Amino acid sequence: MATVITIDVTFDLICPWCWIGKRHLAQALSQWTQAEPAAPVEVRWHGMQLLPQLPHGGAPYEAFYLNRLGSAQAVQTRQAQVQAAAHGAGLEINFSAMHVMPNTARAHRLLTAVLDKGSSAQHAALMERLFRAHFVEGADIGDAPTLVALAQECAVDAGLAERAMAVRKPVEPPDLPPQAGVPHFVFDRRWSLSGAQPPHVLLSAVRRTHAQPSPQEETR
Repeated sequence: MATVITIDVTFDLICPWCWIGKRHLAQALSQWTQAEPAAPVEVRWHGMQLLPQLPHGGAPYEAFYLNRLGSAQAVQTRQAQVQAAAHGAGLEINFSAMHVMPNTARAHRLLTAVLDKGSSAQHAALMERLFRAHFVEGADIGDAPTLVALAQECAVDAGLAERAMAVRKPVEPPDLPPQAGVPHFVFDRRWSLSGAQPPHVLLSAVRRTHAQPSPQEETR
C-alpha cells in the first residue's frame, strides 16, 4: 500500500491569500496526481481566526481597512496587489461588494461540524462556497442565517448547520511557528511553507516529501 503524503493547511476565510493558496495547492496536486497517480496526498484543513477580536456582527469593511493600512491610497494599492494575484490563480475578488469584515468563528465552527458529521465532499464544497460568498458576493459569512443558507446550497442539513451556529466554544488556534503567516502548509509534519506559494513551489515540496520518507516510514 502506498504511503499517503499529508498536507496540513491552516487558513482563515477572510484572508484572500488563503483562497489564492488553496487554488495554487489544487493546481499543484493536479500536476502531482497526473505524474504520480500511485502516491496519494491527503489535505487536512485547519481553520483559525486572524481577527478573533471582531464583534460577532463584524465591522464596516472600508473603515476597518482604512484604519488598518492608514490611508485610502494604501488600501487601493493593497487591493490591486491582491486582485492581480487572484487573477493569476483564476479567481476574481470584488472588493466593491464587500461591506462587512466578518467574525469567522461561526463559519469555522460550521466547517468543523460538517467535517465531523457530514462528508469530505460537503466540507470541500462549503469551504469554496464560503470563500466565494465573501470575496465575490460580499456576503456576511459571520451571519448565522446566511451561513445556514450557504450550507444548504452545499447539501448540508439545515439542522446540522443550525446546531453548529448555536455552539459558543471559541475556535482554538492551531499551533503555528512564531511569525508564521497564513495560509500555512505543513508537509508530513516535517517541513512547512507560509503564504500563497506558487503552484511550482508547493509541487516541489510534495516531491521532496515523497522522495525523503520520514524515519518512521523507513523502519516499517
